[in-house]
Amino acid sequence: MTNTYRDWGGAGLRGDDEEFVDMMEELRRSGDLGHSLRTFSPRPYEGERATSVSAGDLNKAVLESQYLRYIAKEIAKETGQSVEEVREDARGLMEEMSQNLQLGFIRLMGYTLSKVLKRLYTSVNVNMEGLNTLQRAVQGHPVILMPNHRSYMDFLIISYILFTYDIPLPVIAAGIRNAGMKMVGEILRRSGAFFIRRAIGSDKLYWAVLSEYVKTIVRTGIAPLEFYVEGLRSRTLKSQVPKLGMMHMVLEPFFKGEVYDITLVPISISYERVLEESLLAHELLGVPKPKESTTALLKATKVLQEDYGSMHVNFGRPLSVRQLCQGRIDRCRFNLIPRDLPQEPSAEAQACVSWLAHLMVRIQEDGSLISPWSLMACLLLQAPATVLTEEGLPWQQLTNKTLWLRKLALDFGARLNWPGQVPDCDVMSSTVALHRSMVHLKAERLYLVLDQEPARKSPVSPEEGALRVAAPVLMLASYRNQCVHVFARPAMLATAIQVAKTTQRDELFTVFRFLQDVFSHEFIFITEESSQDFEEACLLLKKCGAVHVSQQEVTVSEAGLEVLSFLRALLQPFIDSYQVMFRYLCENGEHVFQEQRVLPAVRNFATKLILSGELHTYEALSSDTQKNVLLALRRLDAVTKSRPSGQNEYRVNKEAVRRIGDMLSGKIPPQMLHTLPDARL
Repeated sequence: MTNTYRDWGGAGLRGDDEEFVDMMEELRRSGDLGHSLRTFSPRPYEGERATSVSAGDLNKAVLESQYLRYIAKEIAKETGQSVEEVREDARGLMEEMSQNLQLGFIRLMGYTLSKVLKRLYTSVNVNMEGLNTLQRAVQGHPVILMPNHRSYMDFLIISYILFTYDIPLPVIAAGIRNAGMKMVGEILRRSGAFFIRRAIGSDKLYWAVLSEYVKTIVRTGIAPLEFYVEGLRSRTLKSQVPKLGMMHMVLEPFFKGEVYDITLVPISISYERVLEESLLAHELLGVPKPKESTTALLKATKVLQEDYGSMHVNFGRPLSVRQLCQGRIDRCRFNLIPRDLPQEPSAEAQACVSWLAHLMVRIQEDGSLISPWSLMACLLLQAPATVLTEEGLPWQQLTNKTLWLRKLALDFGARLNWPGQVPDCDVMSSTVALHRSMVHLKAERLYLVLDQEPARKSPVSPEEGALRVAAPVLMLASYRNQCVHVFARPAMLATAIQVAKTTQRDELFTVFRFLQDVFSHEFIFITEESSQDFEEACLLLKKCGAVHVSQQEVTVSEAGLEVLSFLRALLQPFIDSYQVMFRYLCENGEHVFQEQRVLPAVRNFATKLILSGELHTYEALSSDTQKNVLLALRRLDAVTKSRPSGQNEYRVNKEAVRRIGDMLSGKIPPQMLHTLPDARL
């Protein structure tokens, strides 16, 4: 019997009594220069690969590998180039990509980051038990550090912590855009960053150089390797479905028997307030992302004048890939082909890599700390926009409800960043003060702070007025998303109870699985664990007294109406946003569309619905939500993707989309789910 997420999740997380230490306390006493010039003496590696490999040696090993020689010959045959020309191209890619970690630049970054951190954050808290366990782990098998990705600050904070506590510094996978920031890019490279193109496509040589570079780092164990399994930084502050390319590269040396084991370390970074909160919300509304440049970075120094509260960095227990993969993959088949030859990953290997990647994200979620503001954002978003913008939400009502939600979150196993020695009313007041860019308190009522009205003579149009409200609403939604994983499964069961209009467990489970498929790109689910997720949802709702559970039925208790109402309301913005996209696709006369054209069209459609009063959620304007709907429809075979003339195009099955929308609104009973396009249902 294979282990479930809960088995491995428990192994990967710290207990509720983890000890967080504010590392900035010591820095405030010792001084920035003293910290950066301190003796850095990590324990040397003691395993079977105890060799010192410089950055130059690493590059040489990659370029002279048998694998890359084989690929160069294959590409030369396909393109008509000489082998030496292909190898020269590979050297150019290596120069563009490779890191050049140097302690002197780490010290420079350490000095700079010390000053920045002390200006931005009241505290930077690290769980010492996890850090001590990591310190022991880096002495053994290759170590892969896997943090979540919510802010630009994520990129250097891990290296900063490891430098502070004498743990070997990682090499870090970074986006190629950072390399183009001239001086900053070079500093990052010499701080351990290696740069990866965002879009690789079918560039066979680039794939070969990158994969061999990553695999050589793992095989030689020259340093811990750090990468973000989610790929890009999350613009919604919610976990993203993991990208599997880098995960395949990291695990291949183990699959091929080139290393005995690999150690994965999930890391959860939690922020009370995120540096990019406004930028991210405007990106979701279609405002172009500012170009990343050294000049733009210098102009952004005004953020140093703001208070961003506390940061928590939670190092999970190191997990053995050998143990995780036991019974999931037969490594013997890799011995049938020489290790230096490329191999297409088998379906078994792909499933194993996907499971591991999703597992790491789930452990990251469970290791995160939830701030009071995240709980308050959940409740604020359930109030009508007119209340938040015009009438104001009664402060006493919000604080009472937040305390109720805190208890529910704790019942559901959440980890809270809620000071125990401070009166609750003071905690919530200081939280609102920290987030004054979004809300303000006046006459015991809380109001939403609207986007600044542009300086112009002509009046603001209704559409522009809607966007002024949408930006702070999406900012609120991003903070709600920091805790949505705690409530997602119980919320889906609460919604299933409402949609299915039945108490039968088997029918509720059918709808629950359908909701998981529909929201497969909104929340992180491990494919093979739907039944465990359903049982967990039942258990949590039973624990808080919302339902009674028997072998055949799940019935609602009278005391559970408030809980179920909150959970349904939590999921409702997602349902409404999906229904807007479904409606647009069904009512639009075209059967084929391009993504870059349909997303603005859907935003305009949703804006009109909001202005007419027919739609009440501004989250339907989010481009990330719209993209997730398309991905879900592809998963459900209601939309197919083609690539004619280099353009990504989609063909929509309007009847299938309509039926999915009807099921989501409860118009189709659970017994009819087999008529939906996805045969797995």
